[in-house]
Amino acid sequence: MHTTRLLLALVVAGLLSWTPALAQDKSIIVASTTSTQDSGLFGHILPLFKAKTGIDVKVVAQGTGQALDTGRRGDTDVVFVHAKAQEEKFVAEGFGVKRYDVMYNDFVLIGPRSDPAGIKGGKDVLAAFKAINGKGAPFVSRGDKSGTHSAELALWKKARLDPAGAKPAWYREIGQGMGAALNTASGMGAYVLADRGTWLSFKNRGDLEIVVEGDKQLFNQYGIMLVNPEKHAHVKKELGQQFIDWVISKEGQDAIRSYTINGQQLFFPNAAPTG
Repeated sequence: MHTTRLLLALVVAGLLSWTPALAQDKSIIVASTTSTQDSGLFGHILPLFKAKTGIDVKVVAQGTGQALDTGRRGDTDVVFVHAKAQEEKFVAEGFGVKRYDVMYNDFVLIGPRSDPAGIKGGKDVLAAFKAINGKGAPFVSRGDKSGTHSAELALWKKARLDPAGAKPAWYREIGQGMGAALNTASGMGAYVLADRGTWLSFKNRGDLEIVVEGDKQLFNQYGIMLVNPEKHAHVKKELGQQFIDWVISKEGQDAIRSYTINGQQLFFPNAAPTG
């Protein structure tokens, strides 16, 4: 009997010693944008997801281009970004399993109260970009291959302008995230394209304000994808898919909808209905 009890004690001790390791194993990496991180969205929804599932989520906040490259290398389980054409290419190339719409907000053009380009209150972002170019007014570009940077470059192209190529003195590329771009614009008294979520959560505004908003060309869609385990066998496909399923479920969508700052909703869920 004594021997049996001893063996049981050893088995229990062994199981207990494995428990922390197993608990730590129940985690995933999500490569996402600086906007979802800087806006505070993840700080709001991830505790709710962990309470529901016990899964820890480590977020790697990067520009969309970098996040997709992280997925291509297999250094993340899930990619959650906002550049739909790039996301669809990621899936078409076999790096992602399936793309799901999650939510949207919009971009806003931010500028100093002095408004040297004379664009404040406008609804036409292309006209605003042309005015900034015409006046040589200072403009800060993220220059980091992010979703916001891609949107900015697309707008310049539609306006038939290419300051990123011409590199005039008034156009400053910083190669950093949204928060850094807003800080730089604040310090320089410059214009900058920002996602509304990061803008609403940004504290160091100085004399910056929204000068152009409401143009349909400023629509900003977010999508989520599981990295393809056929490309990278170590991808935690079950846990990663569990996160995706929660984000696009009614519970996850309600969590996104409920995130506000000073009474303003930052993201608007629009995943396709499930179940």
